Amino acid sequence: MSLVKRSLSLSGHQTSVALEPEFWSALEAMAGAEGVTVSALLRRLDETRGGRPLASAARVAALGWAMKG
Repeated sequence: MSLVKRSLSLSGHQTSVALEPEFWSALEAMAGAEGVTVSALLRRLDETRGGRPLASAARVAALGWAMKG
């Protein structure tokens, strides 16, 4: 399966995140449940990810959210 790349602005600079479609779907559901946009969710993950790459932090967050529900 191919990755889907999306662009967003983080800390004043443009970047992109490439994830599998299933992870984008999970992040969209997670953002919807929290009442925020996917971009806002990724900005929050960026602020709290430590040294982990953003794509990895997004996958871990999506997996954790899916396991709770």
